[in-house]
Amino acid sequence: MNDAENRIKQKEQSVNQKEGNLDKQAKENDVIKENLNRQIELVNIKRTELEKHQEEHIRRLEKIANLTAEEAKSQLIESLKNEAHTQAVAIQQEIIDDAKQKANKEARKIVIQTIQRTAAEHAIENTITVFNLESDEIKGQIIGREGRNIRAIEAATGVDLIVDDTPEAILLSSFDPLRREIARLSLQRLVTDGRIHPARIEEVVEKTKSRLKTK
Repeated sequence: MNDAENRIKQKEQSVNQKEGNLDKQAKENDVIKENLNRQIELVNIKRTELEKHQEEHIRRLEKIANLTAEEAKSQLIESLKNEAHTQAVAIQQEIIDDAKQKANKEARKIVIQTIQRTAAEHAIENTITVFNLESDEIKGQIIGREGRNIRAIEAATGVDLIVDDTPEAILLSSFDPLRREIARLSLQRLVTDGRIHPARIEEVVEKTKSRLKTK
């Protein structure tokens, strides 16, 4: 019985303590609520004052401009429309002018490229002779060690030899068609003979020149 009474007393004390804490929390909540209400009242007062000041400001502007707010807004919109239209016309004209300039520039470019291409094709036809080879291995023999053979051919004929990636071909370049023909015939004899070295090159070129002069 004593133990039961003690437990009941402890529970009563715990309940009383919780009730006290709840009362304390409720009082604190009331204080917070009162503070919030006062702040809300202040905000409402400030908002009312701000609305009054705004209305007074609008009335002053209307009095100064002798226009209502709607009239001022309409005039502003119309002014913005006119300004936008003017800018649009100017931009449109700029686009047209720019397009014309680009078109003229592109047309001149096409004409120039056509002239250059035609001139280049004409120049190549009149300055280049293609010497065909049976295989690309012969290019190495024509070039020679450290390029001595090709230098000897160019010196003897006065023709530039262009050895590039063109398969089974060497280009002979010169404005003089006679020199190109001498170089072509000389190369033909050298390749057929198989003996290609500076001394042999000079000999073959001289013989080719003599034959052509005789003809």
